[in-house]
Amino acid sequence: MYRFYVDKSQIGNDKVTIEGTDVNHIKNVLRLEKGDWIIACDGEGSDYVSRISDLNSQYVEAVVEKVQDTDSELGCRMVLFQGLPKKDKMEFIIQKAVELGASEIVPVMTKRCVVKLGDEKKAKKKQERWQTIAEAAAKQSGRGIIPEVHEPVSLKNAFDIASSLEYNMIPYELQDGMDESRKIVEEACTKKSVGIFIGPEGGFEKEEVNEAIERDIHPISLGKRILRTETAGMSLLSIMMFQMQ
Repeated sequence: MYRFYVDKSQIGNDKVTIEGTDVNHIKNVLRLEKGDWIIACDGEGSDYVSRISDLNSQYVEAVVEKVQDTDSELGCRMVLFQGLPKKDKMEFIIQKAVELGASEIVPVMTKRCVVKLGDEKKAKKKQERWQTIAEAAAKQSGRGIIPEVHEPVSLKNAFDIASSLEYNMIPYELQDGMDESRKIVEEACTKKSVGIFIGPEGGFEKEEVNEAIERDIHPISLGKRILRTETAGMSLLSIMMFQMQ
């Protein structure tokens, strides 16, 4: 069944109204008709299983047959703090992080970041592009929420955001002790909210990791191999998703 996100204002007692670009997609791409079934999701974890009752060039209206909780969400709010990578790697990271269950993605400027986003207007445009990618990935993977992609922040501000989470981890290539790392990840999987800090190309500088440790962020190892920035976060998110399913 095809899935579409709607604002709560578009949901009535027994009807859902879909507007905007999804109307053209429903009519002219998917070629759905009256009587066809769709799922409208409010982006907050509720699905409205509905049957199309009317459609035109402006809107699609569907009668709600059943309301149910989305069963695709994990029990943990996972926040990915991603050091800004070069080129279009951030788009790939956002797409895959959303598919793997991340609730939020926070781009972070660290000392080894090469990328410069320029003025505020350009940075805002980039953030809007990232949010569009997150929404598309959420729709494709059947998420019950649309994960938020924040505007880029400094590492200090990222630490401040992470302080509101129950548990935080920072994979670091110089960290030893796989047994201890496994225990930390297992404990993280029991929490309601977890932050994951991933460095950009070149990783974190030692003083950045030391500051993270001072902030009670747990350093872990992901093994003997050096992972790319676009691989490290996906590896840890995959492990946690598997453990929490």
